[in-house]
Amino acid sequence: MKRFVLSVSAFALLMAFTTAAQNSPSKSLNEPPKRGIHWAKGHKPSRSGSPLMLWHNGAIMTSAATAAIFWGPSWVTSPGDKISGMDTWYSGFGNSNYAATSNEYTGTNGQVTSSVPYGGHFVDSSAASGGSKTSAILAEVCKVIPSPVANGYYAVYTDIPRGHSGYCAYHSYGSCGSTPVQFAFFWRMDGDAGCDPQSTVAGESQGLAAIANVSGHELSEARTDPRNGGWYDSSGQENGDKCAWTFNVPSVTFSNGSQWKVQGEWSNNAYNAGTGYPNGSGQKGCLDGH
Repeated sequence: MKRFVLSVSAFALLMAFTTAAQNSPSKSLNEPPKRGIHWAKGHKPSRSGSPLMLWHNGAIMTSAATAAIFWGPSWVTSPGDKISGMDTWYSGFGNSNYAATSNEYTGTNGQVTSSVPYGGHFVDSSAASGGSKTSAILAEVCKVIPSPVANGYYAVYTDIPRGHSGYCAYHSYGSCGSTPVQFAFFWRMDGDAGCDPQSTVAGESQGLAAIANVSGHELSEARTDPRNGGWYDSSGQENGDKCAWTFNVPSVTFSNGSQWKVQGEWSNNAYNAGTGYPNGSGQKGCLDGH
């Protein structure tokens, strides 16, 4: 009997190691790149050449299966309204007019659509890692998400303040085992003037308003340039970068009726037609779907 119990335990242990290996980050000599860095206020990215974004012969995200990870002990002890608020945000992003501002872009696998289902959130109360190592954020995604999917976009919200870092968030990509994934990193933005959209929408905290705005930037960029072969201009600016910190209206209504102050996203079509509002450089190509 003892020999049988040991064999079952050994089998269970083997299966646990096998599952972990299948869902672990694929090893690479290089860190995944930081894409679409959402710089804090005051940072002026260089822009040169045509304002139009160009396609770089890669895939886009025809749909994006989203989930949020809240990483750090304070998400358990003092989450405030941010977890429930971002559940509402993601639940309303899909099929919204705001999501549709990115739908003109195509890639090798088709066209961006407003199909952005939300799979809910996960809370990891272990100590979070800062965003300096994209591999650490990818490892968190592979650890927490039970069954990652190739069209997955996994937003990792840490409870670490930005401090002296010059950016609020970024998106990137990698693989969990053999499954490609897209992910994003966010600092905690409570009381952070450099990442604050100064929303006047009632019923939301400043910290929630800040991560909501930055989330619009990163998700829109991941959909149009998920793996560095999508759409960006001659200066490397993606659609969120080109309209960062520009707001055409006080708030935008999502598909579930929730309202958010979110920046616009760049549209080549709007620029060519002269129907967009101006970005920080006066180029009229931003849309917010209001």
